[in-house]
Amino acid sequence: MAAAATAGGQAIENQLKICGYKSNMDVLALYLARQGLRSIPSLSQFRRLRYLWINDNKIQDLTFLIKNYSLTELYLNNNQLTDVSGALKHLYSLQILFLHNNELKNLGKTVKELKGMINLKTLNLFQNPLAYDPDYRLHVIYFLPSVQLLDRKLVTPRERESALRLFNPKRAWVMQSIAFGQRGDTSLGTTVGSGRCTQPARRPIMPSGREFGNNTNKVPFEDPEDAVLVRAMTRSLMEFSSVDWNKVGTCQERRLKDKAEEPLEKLTVQFR
Repeated sequence: MAAAATAGGQAIENQLKICGYKSNMDVLALYLARQGLRSIPSLSQFRRLRYLWINDNKIQDLTFLIKNYSLTELYLNNNQLTDVSGALKHLYSLQILFLHNNELKNLGKTVKELKGMINLKTLNLFQNPLAYDPDYRLHVIYFLPSVQLLDRKLVTPRERESALRLFNPKRAWVMQSIAFGQRGDTSLGTTVGSGRCTQPARRPIMPSGREFGNNTNKVPFEDPEDAVLVRAMTRSLMEFSSVDWNKVGTCQERRLKDKAEEPLEKLTVQFR
């Protein structure tokens, strides 16, 4: 349990004494916040560590976390982090991650590092330079679909729809077509989303000699998503009809009536 003779090592040792841990395997939580730390020695000996507070320090490097696979809550806010690449992607169990008020600039690299966190529910990234990207929030929502609370605000269904239209207009168009049982008003060649999405979606074209059912092992489309799109649009329709049976007269009522019956209103809905 001896710690290195550094400020970070001393802070860890003090916490172990305060909490009365008898072995490394007993350590489930470490509170190292607000101690002016610039670096922290490896925490790999704490294999069961689940909760870690390192907020309000001067940390610039996260290599000390490389072996802590069991972390579920990690508080790194109010530090001096400029890049988290290669430091967090192994934390598959993480549910809460605070990274706000750092110096993270690259939105794409940061989000890519977090994509493996399939259990991540709460994420803070505000007060970083990357948060000034005009599509920042929708970018995070689309590429990190498990996040439910982003920057202290709940992610809404409307935001998820907007993110899908912005970053995957083809899929959004297919889902709209399926939902309404007909082709959508927006063609595949029309730009969908904000002004930044400038490239029109490409219509899927099937190469000759690669039709379905020709018993070949060739890939029918260069882009596999095109095959999914075509099949979705050519699948059969399901039709459901209903009438208000309370307005349908009995046989006796129809015989007693002199005037002709009005035609019944039938509601028909189609699903693709």
